[in-house]
Amino acid sequence: MTTAAETPAIASVPTSPADVTSVLVVGGGQMGSGIAQVFAQAGRRVLLADVSTEQLERAKQGIAKSAAKLHEKGRLSDAQLADVTGNIDYVSDLAAADLTGVQLAIEAATEHLETKLAIFRDLDAKLPDGALLATNTSSISITVIAAATKRPKHVVGMHFMNPVPVLKLVEVISGLETLPAVTELVMELSVELGKTPVHSKDMPGFIANRILMPMVNEAFFVLGEGIGTAEGIDEVMKLGMAHPMGPLALADLIGLDTTLAILEVLHRDLGDPKYRPAPLLRQYVAAGRFGRKSGAGVYEY
Repeated sequence: MTTAAETPAIASVPTSPADVTSVLVVGGGQMGSGIAQVFAQAGRRVLLADVSTEQLERAKQGIAKSAAKLHEKGRLSDAQLADVTGNIDYVSDLAAADLTGVQLAIEAATEHLETKLAIFRDLDAKLPDGALLATNTSSISITVIAAATKRPKHVVGMHFMNPVPVLKLVEVISGLETLPAVTELVMELSVELGKTPVHSKDMPGFIANRILMPMVNEAFFVLGEGIGTAEGIDEVMKLGMAHPMGPLALADLIGLDTTLAILEVLHRDLGDPKYRPAPLLRQYVAAGRFGRKSGAGVYEY
């Protein structure tokens, strides 16, 4: 049995948000670029990494456009706008990047377990021993991801909402081995980013998607059964339930492939048939209709 005196010290690990000055974000898609933006406008140095130089260029343009829009609305100061421009470096080859000063890495890759495990093994090998590892996964077990590393106590879930620069919520998820001090640090850091953190246990879908995805899935069942049109279904939820966006339009924003992946995790890991993905959702994904990012989903873009 390990005594308190024998418990490994975490002196080399960040102990306050002020210690986190350099952040690595892996994945230059919609979520990753949004995460990079909010850290940059909060005064952190950010490395945004993606294997695709084309994706990085799209991310750079998207971040500039997003920050400019927030600035025009008075939600970003002149200094914050300058930080977004000056604080992000774009990296297509992590092997060639200097990662020695990184205190926190956040993975924002596709919602696919093997992809995430490969990224975490690579980050574990490349980053300093004291660096924290976070995942933006929306449904996959933090404990499973952490077990792929040699630092499971320093792995945590940091689930941002889309669009990241606008929505306030961050779900902070503790894996089985995550140190309470690490969870608390990430909660405090989220506040510094202008977000509202909510803690969740490590269960499939956490809080947000455990509640949201069954509603979205049922909307696809209703559409597939011809009970209403897509526009009608979304109008009912917007006007009748005061949702800012209908569930089908929201699924297009999230990505229908991501929506399906989350439902498959819920269905598999909880073993409850109520999470069975709607056949129509599977058809859209099979057809390559992923939503806004592909130009077509339930709606055309």
